[in-house]
Amino acid sequence: MGLTRRSRAAVWSALTLVLAGGTATSLWFGLPVRSIEVRGNTFLSAQRTAELAGVDKDFGWIYYGDWRAGALHAHPWVREATITREWPDRVVISLKERKAGARLVQNGRPEMVIDLDGTPLPGAAPAGPLIRGWGPRRVQDAIRVAALLKGDKVQWVEYSPSGLTAHTATGSVWAGSFDTLRQYVAAVRQYPDKHVYVYPWGVTLADAVPGP
Repeated sequence: MGLTRRSRAAVWSALTLVLAGGTATSLWFGLPVRSIEVRGNTFLSAQRTAELAGVDKDFGWIYYGDWRAGALHAHPWVREATITREWPDRVVISLKERKAGARLVQNGRPEMVIDLDGTPLPGAAPAGPLIRGWGPRRVQDAIRVAALLKGDKVQWVEYSPSGLTAHTATGSVWAGSFDTLRQYVAAVRQYPDKHVYVYPWGVTLADAVPGP
């Protein structure tokens, strides 16, 4: 007895699934990831970067994609990550890492190293000015001051509800707000050996005050 139309359709569907499965398997094993290149990494090793990106030489190249790299994108040291596949078996991971820009002491907690966007960087060597003070509403402004004066050899930045003070080896500057300091930063830089007070209407000068 021959197969009915419905039976023949079922057989063809089963064969199609088998062939599709066989093709997928052959692609998996026939096109593995054979080469992984990591660019732009300094803090993260190439091996650690590949692990975070979820790629290794046992994974099928054709199936690998950015969807596996969530842990890499979420890592605090990674500012930006771009992942590309290059035919026929190569994966390239390009990183832009954050950089240690300041040291932050806040609310009695141990000193932490941060990027100048405020991101804590675990494992970073101490670098940049020390940021300290009281009043949590000023912390982000103090970080922005450190970033604004990055090239001015700032040693520490102090914050309080009344304002922000940045100290160098030879002088200092006080401003009531970050926006006011940014407005007059060019004038501030003309007096590196003075204590500069910055107000919304201008600046005044005094002899530099020695820091702690």
